[in-house]
Parts: sequence; structure tokens; C-alpha cells
Amino acid sequence: MALCEGLGSGSPLRWPRVLLFGDSITQFSFQQGGWGASLADKLVRKCDVLNRGFSGYNTRWAKIILPRLVRKGSALDSPVAVTIFFGANDSALRDENPKQHIPLDEYEANLKSMVQYLQSAGVPEGRVVLITPPPLCEAAWEKECLVQGCKLNRRNVVVGEYARACGHVAQACGTDVLDLWALMQQDGQDFSSYLSDGLHLSPKGNEFVFSHLWPLIEKKVSSLPLLLPYWRDVAEAKPELSLLGDGDH
Repeated sequence: MALCEGLGSGSPLRWPRVLLFGDSITQFSFQQGGWGASLADKLVRKCDVLNRGFSGYNTRWAKIILPRLVRKGSALDSPVAVTIFFGANDSALRDENPKQHIPLDEYEANLKSMVQYLQSAGVPEGRVVLITPPPLCEAAWEKECLVQGCKLNRRNVVVGEYARACGHVAQACGTDVLDLWALMQQDGQDFSSYLSDGLHLSPKGNEFVFSHLWPLIEKKVSSLPLLLPYWRDVAEAKPELSLLGDGDH
């Protein structure tokens, strides 16, 4: 008989989850210095931070796949916090980028639909954070478009319309909102340093997102204990008493 079997396995550990759902800005957030990686580091031993970012996706596609990521079932298995971070692709200009473009009213409806689905899956609105797209640095992004052989396919003023729509959904649904579009342009500041190519986040932009997102996430996970005892607290003579008991914090 294996040693671990002989000692018994104790009760299963339920590891809470924070779900990051979005497009490429979420997918890239686990890169070195990314805002998602910073969240995972902050929450280590308390919960898993799951990166469910899908580069190029818009809310029409996101609404379709969300039920595959969060299943209806036991409330104990539902995420303790969820970020929904779409809009950078939805706000693409219809004439220049029809595949990713989503009309403004549909974007708003899709966000509402996702919040409502999460509620039906045991994730109340108080656990959800909607994140608006960041502002677009048109000069930098136009250079990227030209390299790809296309015209400038986004406009910052249009992105702003989608950011405001995201804020309206948050207000209507009772979720938190992180308005990056407004915050990064506050007091007319130059926001270009927050972006690596005019659209995606730079290291400074990742720091900015994390610094503003963490207070919203922290209040949702503040009651979570450290999972399993601190090493100095493990009983030396019979460690299984500490590691397999009911006190898993």
C-alpha cells in the first residue's frame, strides 16, 4: 500500500476560482508583468486565477462560449469573481473590419446576456467586474494596420462609445465597472505609454490595470483563507493532523 493511501487522503480541498474572461488583452495578461499574472501572484494559496482570454474575440462569440466555461450546477463550484473584458474588437469599424465589428446596441445586449447567464449559474452580480476597452492610440495602431496591409480600422472616439455602453450595462445590472477608457485619459493625460502598439497594453499599462482592478477583486475575495497551514504551523510529530484535518487554513 502506498504511503499516501495508508495515511488517508483527508477531505478534498476546494480551490476557489477567479475567472478572467476576455479578448487578447486578457489572453496576454499572463505574460511577464501582465495584470492577470499579478492577480495570480497576489492570490496564490487562496484561489486559482484562470485565464480565459481569446485573442480577436468579440462579445457575439463570447456569449456563445461562456456556458462552456461556467457550467450551471453546484454553487460551490462557481467562481468567486469574474472579469468580463471585451470591446476592443467589437468597436472595430464596420467598413474596415466587418468580421470583428459588433453594433453598439448588440454589444450592450451581449454584455447584459453574459451577466445574466452568470447569475443563472450561481455567480451573482456582486462578483462580476465589467472592464471597458482602453483608449486607442490611433497613430500607433495605424502603423500596425499598414504593416498588415489594411487601413486604420478603429477610432478612439468610437471606442469611447463602447466604453460608455459597458458602463451603462454595469449600472443596469449592478456589477462593478473598471472604466479604463476614461481613467487612462483622465485630465487629458497622454495615455500612449499605457499601450504597446496603440491597442494592447504595455508593461506600464498592465501595471495600471492591475492597480485599479485589484481593489475591486480584493473586496470579493477578502474572506478567503490561506489554503493549508503555514509551514511553521504544521505539527512536527504528526503532520497529517495538520494537513488532513478540517482546519485547512
